[in-house]
Amino acid sequence: MDWKGMRVVIIGAARQGIALARYLAERGAWVTLNDQRTADQLQSAQDSLADLSVEWRLGGHPLDLLDGADMLCPSGGVPLELPVVQEALRRGIPLSNDSQIFLESAACPVIGITGSAGKTTTTTLVGRMAQAAITASSEGLHPHRVWVGGNIGSPLISRAAEMQPSDLAVMELSSFQLEVMTCSPQVAAVLNITPNHLDRHSSMQAYTAAKRRILAYQQPQQACVLGRDDPGAWGLASAAPGQVWSFSFHPDGIDRGTFMRHDSLWLRTPGQETSLMSRSAVALRGEHNLLNVLAACAIGAAARLPLVALAGGVEGFSGIAHRLEFIRQWGGAAWYNDSIATAPERAMAAIRSFTEPVVLLAGGRDKKLPWESFADLVHQRVDHLVLFGEAAEKIAAVVGTLKPGSRPYSLVVCSGLRQAIQAAASIVKPGDVVLLSPGGTSFDEFRDFEERGEVFREWVQAL
Repeated sequence: MDWKGMRVVIIGAARQGIALARYLAERGAWVTLNDQRTADQLQSAQDSLADLSVEWRLGGHPLDLLDGADMLCPSGGVPLELPVVQEALRRGIPLSNDSQIFLESAACPVIGITGSAGKTTTTTLVGRMAQAAITASSEGLHPHRVWVGGNIGSPLISRAAEMQPSDLAVMELSSFQLEVMTCSPQVAAVLNITPNHLDRHSSMQAYTAAKRRILAYQQPQQACVLGRDDPGAWGLASAAPGQVWSFSFHPDGIDRGTFMRHDSLWLRTPGQETSLMSRSAVALRGEHNLLNVLAACAIGAAARLPLVALAGGVEGFSGIAHRLEFIRQWGGAAWYNDSIATAPERAMAAIRSFTEPVVLLAGGRDKKLPWESFADLVHQRVDHLVLFGEAAEKIAAVVGTLKPGSRPYSLVVCSGLRQAIQAAASIVKPGDVVLLSPGGTSFDEFRDFEERGEVFREWVQAL
């Protein structure tokens, strides 16, 4: 697209907005960067773009931002219900964002991955597989260079100018990014769709519709990968324009995709089955992570990566920060950081990863999600429950009155994470697992889940 002379308004001066502002301004667009924060709060952001002609409009979102605008680009954290966004739609001003503009401009093929849970681990695994494919000797796609980013790491728009047709980009996409997009990557994956972000999306139908966009604009010769064991993801199969691949714990019904058989991971394509690796090769803990590996293998196969590279990407991978990350032994207990768990379903997956007695730290800010299934699992699997943050009282009410001799044997409500760590430290016994898997967002106390996880790590190390 020729951006020269186009007037583009970007809402949100975080990493996505800043990366997009640089990309567009360098190509001759008239860029206005708008944020509700003040100039003092955004001094470093302004300094990072000081070499470019970018207009800053700060302290609110006035409707006159749209006067003369050719396009409005709300960043991922900006709700579409914002009056300035609704006014843009009323005026017929098109919406876009950094992810869409990257897909439209990328010189190389793109793999896009979304889901309610597991997308960061799966994206990282696919990136490792693609990296292993560079030097793989067997038949398949051998990219010259691999780029991983999007909703993790750096926005890929910031590196688009460096990409070559022989490269491969692997992109994590959130529902926030997808809800305005009208294009799809060449390989699109939906891992699962379970209740999440209902504080942002009006309903599960709206949330599912946002996820569906990742594959809705594909061509018939392109491929999508869906979680067959998840009704939300597999329910998109009939609407997929491209070739459907899937992944499952079970082989039944798999035409193209991956599954488990006799403690091995297998790939099935029409007329052929191939054993990819044994389950013992997967160092990640938990059944949900085994499903992530199956997903990554299906995505890699759909992208035509050499099969040997699929195993190569899994080999030696023990996880990433804030996702069942082992911190230390203290008090005879193993302490784990799963700060990424910002929905009850994700916390439940973490709880199921352990057979040891669990001291669970849960809470944060609620996203208007149901906690009943979480509470049922707590009564089955959690020995001691420590709740913190804004959601603590709500979760405690759903868990209900404790029964003597039944799990959880204790329930403590704390104001914040530091107090929760101290409460857990007073409870633990040798052989326990202390698990931070909040089920809520971090925004009541921290900037994001990463800061919450880093602070948890720091405070646990200081015990």
